[in-house]
Order: sequence, then structure tokens, then C-alpha cells
Amino acid sequence: MTIRVLVVEDDPVAADAHALYVGRVPGFVVVGIAHSRAEAVRALERAEVDLLLLDLYLPDGHGLHLVRSLRAAGHSTDVIAVTSARDLAIVREGVALGVVQYVLKPFTFATLRDRLGRYAEFRAAAGEASGQEEVDRALSALRAPRNATTLPKGLSAPTLEAVTRTLRDSGEGLTATEAAAAVGISRITARRYLEHLVMAGRAVRSPQYGQIGRPELQYRWVSARH
Repeated sequence: MTIRVLVVEDDPVAADAHALYVGRVPGFVVVGIAHSRAEAVRALERAEVDLLLLDLYLPDGHGLHLVRSLRAAGHSTDVIAVTSARDLAIVREGVALGVVQYVLKPFTFATLRDRLGRYAEFRAAAGEASGQEEVDRALSALRAPRNATTLPKGLSAPTLEAVTRTLRDSGEGLTATEAAAAVGISRITARRYLEHLVMAGRAVRSPQYGQIGRPELQYRWVSARH
């Protein structure tokens, strides 16, 4: 699943930087850049957009006014707000309008990558929740702070999410070679992520026979933890 992003930022240099950052995160693609509220509206009419990376201070109106008009028109596009404002009243208003994340300027690539990774995890949750715990788990992907020490050195949250999503969607399971091809990483790297999922109890592995030579391990998502 590719998440299509429209970057809305009035500063051309910042807009290009934000688009570059988004393009570096697996599973995300920039479908356009808008420098004003009017340009954003036109872009949304031309292209399918899953997520707005939205600056709140635009030359032709506040970003939340754009969100409000989109909701009134029936647009359900998700929004990550990018702003230097620290007014919690604005934050509360944004939450009421469906803003899923706030990123305070200035920010680094690592910060945006983390927010996008959380959003992708939240978006990947589908189906009917089995109970309160599963609902809380889905929401925590957006809200709970992520401890960098929970991942072994060399593993990144966005790539882990991409491997997780690929494995979860595979049905019958994947080998490291197949996962690597699907995500766009090396087989050795894919195997490290798959083994991490096994150690976390989110996947199981078994040898795949039928080929001449050493059997390759096949990894399968543990659906009960979905």
C-alpha cells in the first residue's frame, strides 16, 4: 500500500525539503506540492491524496480553514500539521477537525520519518477490533511516544512497518528474498527484520522445501496479533 502525500507549504525551499523527506520514507510518495490554500484545493481536485502534510500559515488563509472546508465538502483526507505555533487551542481545534499528528518546526528528517511511520501503522490497522485493547493499540500508534531502544541497532521503524505490512498482506507467507523484492531492500536486511518479528512473537518461520539445495525459511504473520 502506497500512501499518497500532498505537501502544502508556502516557503518553496521548505516545501521541497519536506517533499524530499517524504520521498525517503518507504511506503510514501509525494503526488504534488502546493504553496497556498487555493493551490491545495486545485491539487486535491486533480489527484487522489491520502495525506496532507499541511503548513498552518498560508498566504491566503489558515491551514485549519482549509481542513474545515475540506471536511464540509466531504473530503476525508488525513492531515499532519506542520507548524511553528505552540498554541494548544490551535492543537485542540485541529484534533477536532481530524488532524492526526502535529510536527513542530524546525524538525529533522528523523522526526518526520517517525511521525509518518506511526501514521502508516495506524492506517494499516483494518477490520473489526476484538475489544478495547485492540482499539487502544491502534490509537497508540499515533499517540504513544516511541522508544528508540525498542528496536535493535540498525533497524528503523518505517522499514519495519514496510516489512510488517508486506508480510501481513502476503497470506501464505514470504521468504526473505520475496520480502526484500517487495520492499526494495537487500535479502540480508529483510531477514533481519523478519527475524525481529519472529522474536517479537508477531511472525513464525518454517523451512520451505521443494527446491534443490538448502531449503529457504518462509515467514508467516501471526494473525492473532494483528
